[in-house]
Amino acid sequence: MTKQFSLAHLTVLGCTPPEMAYLAARAGYDFISLRPIYMGLPGEPNYALAENKQMMRETKAALAETGVKLLDIELARICADVDPKKYVPAMEAAAELGGRHVLSSIWTNDRNLYMERFIELCELAKPFGLTIELEYVPIASVTNLAGTLDVLRTANQENAGLMIDIHHFHRAGDKAEDLDAVPREWFRFLHLCDAPAEIPTSKEEMTKILREARLYIGEGGIDIANIVNRIPEIPYSIELPHDKRAQELGYEEHARRCLQTAKTYLEAYSFHMC
Repeated sequence: MTKQFSLAHLTVLGCTPPEMAYLAARAGYDFISLRPIYMGLPGEPNYALAENKQMMRETKAALAETGVKLLDIELARICADVDPKKYVPAMEAAAELGGRHVLSSIWTNDRNLYMERFIELCELAKPFGLTIELEYVPIASVTNLAGTLDVLRTANQENAGLMIDIHHFHRAGDKAEDLDAVPREWFRFLHLCDAPAEIPTSKEEMTKILREARLYIGEGGIDIANIVNRIPEIPYSIELPHDKRAQELGYEEHARRCLQTAKTYLEAYSFHMC
């Protein structure tokens, strides 16, 4: 089975969705993973396709012209102050573009609240034929594999799944063998990147690396093969922001190197136990 790769928006965040589709096609990707839910983070562009009809038309045209497909959209955060219904326009846009998944993560410590809102998010996604993929993040509220599996088992939603980010998996101190007990159908795609083996002790340093200094596959110290080989063959979304390299190389060359290093590494080390 030929491995499939998606270019995650965080890797080339300065590119608009249509630009990203053309760039991904030239670099050899199968999919793109878009960020059309605006979060208002410092320096983050607003790519809210539901509100920008011109950009939506251009994105649809770019996907049609290149044959690149939309894998997922992000980020439908579960927060105390955000109503999940706010994400419906982005879901509608994703469905119109042929997307498959919506990425979510949890940013409130109130378990009753986040369970209620995660279930609501899954229900909202169902009419669009979208799945909700729950990602844990070391700087969020649900920070590890155990916490994420607790949410998925409790929610018991047929369109809910687990999205492993290699960086976050390593930073959480999770063990690859724990993936063996996860239902195979919960895996639909993963985030691929590398990072230094040493886990930062400060939240600031952790945040800096995950947002702007991840490494090419095989360049860091994470045992990526041991994680990937315990997960079924699914699309690999390369989320590898590295501000300095993107500035020096340009987004397209950076994206190309992300893909080349991933393919080289996986050809050497990927054999799949599943």
